[in-house]
Amino acid sequence: MSKWEKVKLEDICEILDHKRIPVTASERKSGIHPYYGANGIQDYVSDYIFDDELVLLAEDGGNFGSKTRPIAYRVSGKCWVNNHAHVLKANPNIDTDYLCYSIMFYDVSKIISGTTRAKLNQAAMKKMLIPLPPLETQKQIAQTVDTVAELLALRKKQLAELDNLIKATFYDMFGDPVTNEKGWEIGKVKDLAIKIQYGTSEKASKDKLSYPILRMNNITYEGNMGFSDLKYIDLSEKDKEKYLVYKGEMLFNRTNSKELVGKSAVYRQENPMAYAGYLVRLVPNRKGNSEYISAFLNSLYGKKLLLKMAKNIVGMANINARELSEIKIPLPPLPLQNKFAEIVTKIEEQKDLVQKVINETQLLFNSLMSEYFE
Repeated sequence: MSKWEKVKLEDICEILDHKRIPVTASERKSGIHPYYGANGIQDYVSDYIFDDELVLLAEDGGNFGSKTRPIAYRVSGKCWVNNHAHVLKANPNIDTDYLCYSIMFYDVSKIISGTTRAKLNQAAMKKMLIPLPPLETQKQIAQTVDTVAELLALRKKQLAELDNLIKATFYDMFGDPVTNEKGWEIGKVKDLAIKIQYGTSEKASKDKLSYPILRMNNITYEGNMGFSDLKYIDLSEKDKEKYLVYKGEMLFNRTNSKELVGKSAVYRQENPMAYAGYLVRLVPNRKGNSEYISAFLNSLYGKKLLLKMAKNIVGMANINARELSEIKIPLPPLPLQNKFAEIVTKIEEQKDLVQKVINETQLLFNSLMSEYFE
């Protein structure tokens, strides 16, 4: 809890929203200057309207409510800003970095408006309350938070590099699926699977029932699984066979937005979990390994193929189990697939260690933000 007096945001910065100019994509001229929106760079353009040290705060379309994705960010130098971000210039007695951190994860849940697209209008923004320590203390706080934020960014970069290592290993061992330079026989996904099964449509609960249930948000676009925000479900003995996923099996997201449909990941936990109806479970046969199938679907070729296959149905896109089973895929020998899976397992162990450090660093970052700004 902050020990300093809180002041209104409008009293510690100049609001430059009146200088913003939105430009449609078709009207933009490509150039070197960043074109900013609610959550960061949207494009690069040939002209600029700002040349200063500024803080941009999402007006609409921001990451409102997120604990890890900020609603405000720093910009410096020549740039263009559209009307989806408020433009703030710190007063002389306010450190710009401190200003940014003070509103980066501000709880705006009680002051945003709109149902389909949340908006933080200027009148509400002006009334946001910010702790105001002396300028030197502001600089010290910003430097402390900067150090932890940089460490967090470094660890996340390390995690991304390990993901890229898996992709590079796939191409090294199996070649580019576009050209199939290694000359593998071409088959279909169903040639590598014993079973391709839809998940349960039973309603899940926040109460801790027999099994956690995986939903489409538990699979990332990059092909990983996350186990936060889990719900739970009870299953009969008969349904356990159909609706539990086991270690070494793959889950495929059959319904989502067009960009996200087809997310795929291997389940690597020791204990089984249930899986929901928007997911499809693939159980590999003696010719296939889920790590290989998932890596193929997560390759650049696989992503483009799934995007092309996705059919829009009432605002959502779909690739059903039959369509998944008919996807053409190279059929390298099982020993090579298994060797790839062994390498992936070792990399995943490294990723787990890095993720643990990220989680600990995130807790420290959250603690500092709470201490200084709440």
